Amino acid sequence: MVTAHLAEDGEPAPDRLPPEGLRPTRAPDLPACLSQRHREPPRITVVVATRDRTPSLLQTLSSLAACDYPDFEVLVVDSAPSTADTQLALRAGAPWPFPLRYVATSTPGLAFAHNVALECGTEEIVAFTDDDVEVDRYWLAAIGEAFADPEVGCVTGLILPAELETPAQFWLEQSGGFSRGYERRRFSLRQPAPEPTFPFAAGRFGSGANMAFRARWLRGVGGFDPATGAGSPASGGDDLHAFLRVVLDGAALVYEPAAIIRHSHRREYDGLRRQAFGYGRGLGAYLTAAVWTQPALLGPMVRRSVPAMRHLLAADSVKNRGKEPDFPSELTWLERAGLITGPFAYAASRWRYRGVGPHPPAQAVSYDAPQPAGALPGGTSPR
Repeated sequence: MVTAHLAEDGEPAPDRLPPEGLRPTRAPDLPACLSQRHREPPRITVVVATRDRTPSLLQTLSSLAACDYPDFEVLVVDSAPSTADTQLALRAGAPWPFPLRYVATSTPGLAFAHNVALECGTEEIVAFTDDDVEVDRYWLAAIGEAFADPEVGCVTGLILPAELETPAQFWLEQSGGFSRGYERRRFSLRQPAPEPTFPFAAGRFGSGANMAFRARWLRGVGGFDPATGAGSPASGGDDLHAFLRVVLDGAALVYEPAAIIRHSHRREYDGLRRQAFGYGRGLGAYLTAAVWTQPALLGPMVRRSVPAMRHLLAADSVKNRGKEPDFPSELTWLERAGLITGPFAYAASRWRYRGVGPHPPAQAVSYDAPQPAGALPGGTSPR
């Protein structure tokens, strides 16, 4: 569990240099085998959660097939699908050029789907991406290299637009997009970032479409909060909450711009409107989840509220200074409105997912070998 301890004298402990009394709960849980910087590349499980987007998913898998990395598998989690199209397509494509497993769940929600993937068993490193991206050939190599540092518990990467053709796509980039720049950055309580909102402005760390964790650590903290994430009433925040927990747990989070993916932005304005509101709601849900799971974070969070508001409202802030004169002000206000609804959405999401868990462990179907004709594996049939 993530905790935050306040030093008895009100001063940061000298060995950690934590910002404003925040201290890690324990030293990172690091296997002895990671003590050697030069070693075999870590085994990686790539998790792709999907729902009713079979053509886009197949493009993502095609880009993964071109990855220059010696040891990885892919696990597709079909989140409450309305048809069997995805499973049929994966079976038709077997054998795949990498080990591929498929599992379906009847419970919607991105965070829940990611937790199902953890239950299915993963390799040393688990990397998450979306079903609407194309990964760079060296994406996994950059992630594996970053994890050669035994203090690193999470790696995020650069997310570029796959295309910039419509006003909606340009406006998403103007509002900050998914990129966090081209400079490698390391975040930890031992070396706090200069931003006054650190470590709660977790959006600066990266995005859930391009993130990787040590599987042992992620399982040890119970995975992602299922009451957050796309597909839940909270609409998002699962990635931000996980990033925060990594840092507060004493590990380092590395933003590695060499780990590149290209994301297909929404082309239409209506989709961007929904996205802006959802991002704000997800941010509010993430902050609520952080305090819900660890009330001691409320004090440090309140102390950062003023600079956080400046970041949200100031025209010259990192978030707003890229907006051109034609940027629709409606998008800005929709995001702020979503932020206000975030705590209520998180409470509704907690109610929806009460008592829900991925146990017993889901059974994944392997598609790295040709599949027999007839009924689908696992006793299911096409709908």
